[in-house]
Amino acid sequence: FDLSAGFPLVTTKKLHLRSIVWELVWFLQGRTDNQWLNEHGVTIWDEWATAEQCARFGRAAGDLGPVYGHQWRNFGATRLPDGSYARDGVDQIAWVMQEIRRNPSSRRLLVTGWNPREQDQVALPPCHTFFQFQVQDGKLSCQLYQRSADSFLGVPFNIASYALLTHLIAQCCDLAVGDFIHTLGDAHIYQNHLEQVRLQLSREPRPLPRLQLAPTVREPAELKLEDVSVTGYDPHPAIKAAVAI
Repeated sequence: FDLSAGFPLVTTKKLHLRSIVWELVWFLQGRTDNQWLNEHGVTIWDEWATAEQCARFGRAAGDLGPVYGHQWRNFGATRLPDGSYARDGVDQIAWVMQEIRRNPSSRRLLVTGWNPREQDQVALPPCHTFFQFQVQDGKLSCQLYQRSADSFLGVPFNIASYALLTHLIAQCCDLAVGDFIHTLGDAHIYQNHLEQVRLQLSREPRPLPRLQLAPTVREPAELKLEDVSVTGYDPHPAIKAAVAI
């Protein structure tokens, strides 16, 4: 996706932009509590945050374990006796931004959400597992490797989320945007999504909208919904489908 040509928000069905923005902020703030998402009107993690689901991993309802935000902002941190974590892990987002500014030609601008030691401690092991930034000609590009891809429900959110992340990191590092490249390990359509997919495929895509971030945003974790402006978004109606767990 050439991000200078438009913001890749799927147009063959309407996406819930609020959920995309607040989930990304949730990641960037290092949060793992579903209650915070609910307080911001986001329910996309609810199916994994039930008491039954969380109990399987020895956690209270709503505590999703060391999911994306923890890995991005406190990777490898020491787990304390009460189940919380010390702040002694690696802040991968802070590091990668520092490295983009210090050494933009680096081929090591990587962030991983996959921690082999903790993959059995989370309500859902990370589907979008690993991403790499590249700077060329003053433009920031991002390539994501996604191990497991729910093509109907998850992937459109993932595309928009990482496109937004690329815009955000670029702005904070005084760069333009380049491309977002999305690599899928296992792309699948669940059987309870087949009719919805057929409906979506019957629709003609429309022009992509444009994204504008408030110029005052200079730290990714400080992003708010009102800092994100999407213009020209004219999608087909939303298509509802149940999450497959």
